[in-house]
Amino acid sequence: MREYGSQSMIAPLRKVLVKRPGRTFAGADPAQWHYAARPGLDAARREHDVLVQLLLESGAEVFYHDEPQPERADAIYVYDPAIVTDQGAIVLRMGKELRRGEEAPMALRLEELGVPVLTTLHGEAMAEGGDLLWLDQHTLAAGLGFRTNGEGVRQLGEALQAVGVSVLPVELPYFGGPDACLHLMSLISIVDEKLAVIYRPLLSVPFWQALSARGFRFVEVPPEEFETMGPNVLALAPGRCLMLEGNPITRQRLEAAGCEVQTYRGHEISLKAEGGPTCLTRPILRGWQ
Repeated sequence: MREYGSQSMIAPLRKVLVKRPGRTFAGADPAQWHYAARPGLDAARREHDVLVQLLLESGAEVFYHDEPQPERADAIYVYDPAIVTDQGAIVLRMGKELRRGEEAPMALRLEELGVPVLTTLHGEAMAEGGDLLWLDQHTLAAGLGFRTNGEGVRQLGEALQAVGVSVLPVELPYFGGPDACLHLMSLISIVDEKLAVIYRPLLSVPFWQALSARGFRFVEVPPEEFETMGPNVLALAPGRCLMLEGNPITRQRLEAAGCEVQTYRGHEISLKAEGGPTCLTRPILRGWQ
């Protein structure tokens, strides 16, 4: 079996990287980091430990990213500094200036886990993992917004062309402005074959049309559950979902669509700091045995 490769949002999660909350996260100034409130360290660690246990119970092997990163509160959101292709990692360049510097420790940790680095974005390029969504093995959707720019998408396209992947740019709305965290994956998660959870009011028309043309079905998140990260759903395997508790309508709609749904409490690690289950996990290997 392959040791790494994750060109899918739904193939069974086999290996995943996480970062346990530390004092930097708990000590974050909410105004500086655009958090709803200062996270409590003990409660955050308890919530994260439960999340990890759910990942383990799903059959995934869990690795920790233990490199201390003082002054980088968002480093627990390990999805963002890199993506892992079937040929190795592409190290990104964070669009949020406060997160610059997370990239090198992530590259080092991935190499320690046997994942070679294919390329690293440079210059004026910006791209964050939360804007990058695998539509299938050979197509990566890339959100264009405050965290990912045209040069980032161009460099990604060059790197991915060599491994047989095309990039589909997706324009994102202004919404909450440059300080808010609005990634493409704030609006959509793919949870099963041709099944996506979406918040339709903020999804671009051309992207919705492209998904429809590909045969996608949609589970709609109601407005009252958008703020509680209803669209942010991690697929542990096709149709097996992990989402933040407190989104009962979205959960009911997922189950009606044939999905099995588990939830975790994320008051500290998610709601206060704008990062759901996909953000808290960096898949290293997805695939069938």
